[in-house]
Amino acid sequence: MNYKNLRIGSVIKLLIDENKINPNDISTHFKIPENELINIYNAHSMDSEKLLQWSKFLDYDLFRIYSQHLILYSPPINSGYAEENKVKKKGFKNIYTKEIIEFVLEQLESGEKTTAQIIEDYRIPKNTLHKWRNKYTK
Repeated sequence: MNYKNLRIGSVIKLLIDENKINPNDISTHFKIPENELINIYNAHSMDSEKLLQWSKFLDYDLFRIYSQHLILYSPPINSGYAEENKVKKKGFKNIYTKEIIEFVLEQLESGEKTTAQIIEDYRIPKNTLHKWRNKYTK
């Protein structure tokens, strides 16, 4: 089923064909002429009240199709929920081990590499490197 380009009429037609429901039964149940069924089968969308009637008639949750579309294709909402999680994640674990920090600082102190070379070679952020200098140099 193509959830991106949703056509509810074609879904209804598919369910009718799968369940082998007679068009006369549909016309009788909904009190509509058979030629109007073609318009329903070609419909892109449908009123929620009619959709509920079709869901009951076909014994299938047609609203779930719209829910799946929303889950797959709606843009993420910007709510305070994401910001609350960021505040809780303050206790990150250091990805650099003590040995790596000492190795990098040793190269700086010995003059083996410059700050720019370390930033370029090891892709350590400039700010992180300066913090290491302040914290670990004696």
